[in-house]
Amino acid sequence: MSKFDWTQLNLPSRALLSLAGALLVAACAGQNTALYQPSPEDLAAQAPDSFLVDIETSEGTLTVKMRRHWSPAAVDRIWHLMDNNFYAGARVYRMVDGFVAQWGYSGDPARDSAWRANPLDDEPVLGSNVQGTVSFARAGPRTRSFQLFINLGDNDRLDGFASGGVVGYPPIGEIEEGEDIPAGFYGAYADRTPSQDSIRIQGNDYLRREYPQLDSIIETRVRGSWR
Repeated sequence: MSKFDWTQLNLPSRALLSLAGALLVAACAGQNTALYQPSPEDLAAQAPDSFLVDIETSEGTLTVKMRRHWSPAAVDRIWHLMDNNFYAGARVYRMVDGFVAQWGYSGDPARDSAWRANPLDDEPVLGSNVQGTVSFARAGPRTRSFQLFINLGDNDRLDGFASGGVVGYPPIGEIEEGEDIPAGFYGAYADRTPSQDSIRIQGNDYLRREYPQLDSIIETRVRGSWR
């Protein structure tokens, strides 16, 4: 298809600019600005003291109760992300039987980039990484942003594990229903875990091509909260 020549419309410059602006707005209309361009208010929004979220996966739906007092900044972040369905399409890219199931990259590099640029402050570990709890992954100071893991066993050693100058992985919630579902996530890629650099750059195009059997997050739905 040849490139369209806007001059063929025979419109004055101001009209062309207005038309171009309208087309740009239309092109972005399908995007949730709370995910792609979070405002200061979005970043500062406080979550309820606790809330329930249904995480629909390719293996079934599990329900997690998030507890703000365990890690306030992290639960504020997850409240926003899950309420806006950030994880729709995310793949469970790391599965280690008896240890953890990890996901976080949405599959859309532009969406991920907006949140990688807004990392969370570090917080102490107040809960414990026992089986069924959910925690943010991190790899050093202020590296928590959107990646999560579910503990598939009692991993309380992670509570005090020091890495990159930061101690422990603060849990943010625990599975209330569907605790058996994460153990069923596809784990045959454990000996060749996907490259996070490739996920970051190519998103789900890379994972569909190289790791087609990975399980995925279909939708997240907040269905109850307490303040």
